[in-house]
Amino acid sequence: MTSPGTAPAPGVPAVRRRLTAEVWIVLGLSLGQSAVYSLVSIAARLTAATPLASQSTTLNPSRSARPYLDLVYQLLNIGFALMPVVLALFLLSANGRSAVRRIGLDLGRPWRDLATGFGLAALIGLPGLGLYILGRAIGITVEVQASALGAAWWTVPVLILSALQNALLEEVVAVGYLSERLRDLRWRPVAIVVASALLRGTYHLYQGIGPFVGNVVMGLVFAEWYRRRRRVMPLVIAHTLLDVVAFVGYALLPPEVREALGIR
Repeated sequence: MTSPGTAPAPGVPAVRRRLTAEVWIVLGLSLGQSAVYSLVSIAARLTAATPLASQSTTLNPSRSARPYLDLVYQLLNIGFALMPVVLALFLLSANGRSAVRRIGLDLGRPWRDLATGFGLAALIGLPGLGLYILGRAIGITVEVQASALGAAWWTVPVLILSALQNALLEEVVAVGYLSERLRDLRWRPVAIVVASALLRGTYHLYQGIGPFVGNVVMGLVFAEWYRRRRRVMPLVIAHTLLDVVAFVGYALLPPEVREALGIR
């Protein structure tokens, strides 16, 4: 019985409705929003007069011609992009349990997580590069320019921070948070893994069909690994490594090498 003046505990249907609304809100403020924009973007690209293979996209654009103002904009963009991560962790800790421990974002196993992260990066990175090259060759992938930042002293540190931001946002929200909440909603394990993978693929659709397929495969591997291990930290490490190699490597490659590889 409840004491006078105390609201009764919500029933299971009410809890499920609230959790479902919560998931839509978190995704609507983060990767779900990106997925919707990507769907519109790929529709626009496929219906444009220019073939998909002749189109391009830039992952880290410059935001000002003035270097120090550009730096401020870059840092603000990275900081605010991490707010959905903070929100997801806050919501997962509502029952008093540490959210970082719940999804394995803690530093309790640094060497094991680091080794696993490197292994996952190698497993995903090389086939991913091959799929990108294949996609460019058959015309289903746009040209991806990993960075358009100038050669300032802060370019490489900002690209590393951008890689870490991407990794935290995608792995915490699309894998850790989404898996936990769908598990709370009693989704089947296979459905959780597929939903996470399709979300990852969809918000990369603006890069073309090839990256969609590649990211769905990456999403299946990462979501299944999380389902078995319940640790997101190795996924964050792997994703950060992949993006650091792509972003920093692109920025440091001489123009003639980029041209030889078919990138600009």
